[in-house]
Amino acid sequence: MDVMDREHTLEFLSQHVKTDMLMKHLLSVEASMIGYAHKFGEPEEQWGIAGLLHDFDWEICPTPEDHPNFGAQILRDHGYPEEMVRAVLTHGDHTGIPRESLMEHTLFAVDELSGFVRAVTLVRPSKSLNDVAPASVRRKMRDKNFAKDVNRDDIVRGAEELGVDLDEHIAFVVESMKPVAERIGLVA
Repeated sequence: MDVMDREHTLEFLSQHVKTDMLMKHLLSVEASMIGYAHKFGEPEEQWGIAGLLHDFDWEICPTPEDHPNFGAQILRDHGYPEEMVRAVLTHGDHTGIPRESLMEHTLFAVDELSGFVRAVTLVRPSKSLNDVAPASVRRKMRDKNFAKDVNRDDIVRGAEELGVDLDEHIAFVVESMKPVAERIGLVA
């Protein structure tokens, strides 16, 4: 079976991801990655798989500091190509591995933002992505008590690494998430 197949990856995730909350995050990041892959003319399924896999070890990892290094070997053992493993390893700065490819930069750029957009949407009365604008996301970014675990600096730096305006980046991620809105507990 081809490991770079979405269905195979979903089966792999079913063995490692235990909560619906994490699965919703992975699906949000996948949708954002697919959106950018389409925009950049890159392979959408491959980029989507990177989004699905990036945090797969979060719940099974011994410590947060070991993530995603812990999962990298699991990915290798399951036959995922090194390009995919590198993307997973570079989606945060704490591994010390510099981001090089466009896929790596994009995964970093959409990871925190996808989760933050979902959180912002969930506190809207409508719970609809249609009611989330860049200004509302930026307002919530200033509220340090809201979604405290989301690194705002990573959101800003992610847009900078992609060379896109932050408001455009936010709007793009919101639009990219709409096709999976129902599955991630939101309204499109």
